Amino acid sequence: MKKIIFSIIFVSFIFSTLNITAQCLKVATYNIRNENSGDVSNGNGWAKRCPVICNLIQFHDFDIFGAQEVLHGQLLNMLNALPEYNYIGVGRDDGKEKGEYAPIFYKTEKFKLLKSGHYWMSTVTDTPNKGWDAVLPRICTWGKFLDKKSGFIFWFFNLHMDHIGVEARKHSAELVLKTIQEKCGNDQVILTGDFNVDQNNESYTLLNTSGKLKDARDKSKIVYATNGTFNNFEASLKTDSRIDHIFVTSKLNVLRYGVLTDSYRSEVENSKEIKSANFPTEVSLQQYLVRLPSDHFPVEVELEYSK
Repeated sequence: MKKIIFSIIFVSFIFSTLNITAQCLKVATYNIRNENSGDVSNGNGWAKRCPVICNLIQFHDFDIFGAQEVLHGQLLNMLNALPEYNYIGVGRDDGKEKGEYAPIFYKTEKFKLLKSGHYWMSTVTDTPNKGWDAVLPRICTWGKFLDKKSGFIFWFFNLHMDHIGVEARKHSAELVLKTIQEKCGNDQVILTGDFNVDQNNESYTLLNTSGKLKDARDKSKIVYATNGTFNNFEASLKTDSRIDHIFVTSKLNVLRYGVLTDSYRSEVENSKEIKSANFPTEVSLQQYLVRLPSDHFPVEVELEYSK
């Protein structure tokens, strides 16, 4: 009898230990689309989209995420609406506040920032410039983080590759892989970004077959992705191409992967009320226009790791 009781206690201890050491982490990448006057005239202005984007982030409860195309004013708007987060990153045009950021937002209650930095994706990495055949300066932000509760240490890289330069994208993929290999040692790494290449491109393949990183989608036990990640602000379009990716190192177990196709509605002038015998008389529908918070869909993964 004593042996049976001891066995039960021992098994309970093992399971409780596993529950303590196994931790989950919600990670995302989100190109939020820069603020510009053209979008305002098309009904997709930042003032309308910002509350939706920030509510989406809070509802899906991202612990840490990389964003792209974030101008300084947008950064301040997001920090104001998301008080539980802080950020690292700089503007790509001057290394301060000018131009788009590729920031990393993280929950301050959950993580301690140990160190951080950034570099330009170019042959000259420490000053603002355009690399290879890129048409714009492109930047990568990185941070080393400590999970305060578990003690788990990991590195997070976030980038936005050029949308035109083929050589720039190729060399940028090589550069970020080299940087991770040199800087991070055996620590676990998460790489997010708008790579501007899909899953069939050689730059994607270089990262996904590197032996260091793997697409979280390929590792995930559950995949929920009814669309690719670019939408051009048009809800009726579909693509199989994924240009926004999350790569992780081997010891990060991926439980879930999803492309979040959340939408919202804007009013249509002279919209008529719709009634039907198919639903209660007190219920009515109004014609609204389906809109998307950004011209990219965010990608979220749930990771599991051990201390």
